[in-house]
Amino acid sequence: MYVGRIVAIGRTVWGRVSALYRVSSRSFPNREARSIGDNVAIMPRAGFEDDIKKNPFIAYNCLAVIDRYALVSNGTHTDSIATQLKDGKAMRDILINVLHTYDYEHDALDTPRIAAIVDNQSGTGYLGSVTKQSLAVKEFSLTAGTAFYIATYEHVTPGESYMDCNFDVDSVDSACQYVLSGGVFSELEKPVTAACALENGASGYEIAVANA
Repeated sequence: MYVGRIVAIGRTVWGRVSALYRVSSRSFPNREARSIGDNVAIMPRAGFEDDIKKNPFIAYNCLAVIDRYALVSNGTHTDSIATQLKDGKAMRDILINVLHTYDYEHDALDTPRIAAIVDNQSGTGYLGSVTKQSLAVKEFSLTAGTAFYIATYEHVTPGESYMDCNFDVDSVDSACQYVLSGGVFSELEKPVTAACALENGASGYEIAVANA
């Protein structure tokens, strides 16, 4: 099944929380995730820079770490979520406000905006989406070995239906490989690139990227 871009939050079997992002694409597969400090951006690969002229939505920051929080999203709203986390606002309120403000992408497919935030102190996280028809934000209490996700197509509404019950990774690199081809994600087509943040056990996060 093709579901487009994916955001996910989870807690590994070892108890470490994680935020994961995956680009799945039929139209623009020549992209990669690039780590820049505490952020990750999705960019065209070398030689395909002109793709951004065809669709301005294909390049954006997709991951950021703000103290106890890690966030992932499929567009420019990543930066606004990060700013409001720095300002101390609540995760739920941020997602409602930002998704409502930015709205879905007004492109040919009316692509939904999706986002996720995880908190390594409380062990909770949120998934949120805004489509042409709806806005939904849901809190998840993360237990060991579980991950929850939503995607831009088909699996767009946060809920227990879209989950993985064997989220077993031992490093941030393996988390990237997992969202590209492991567990329930192996059933989702056209993986291109991934970016992940994984709690490092010292109140922070490690970041990694990987290509399919």
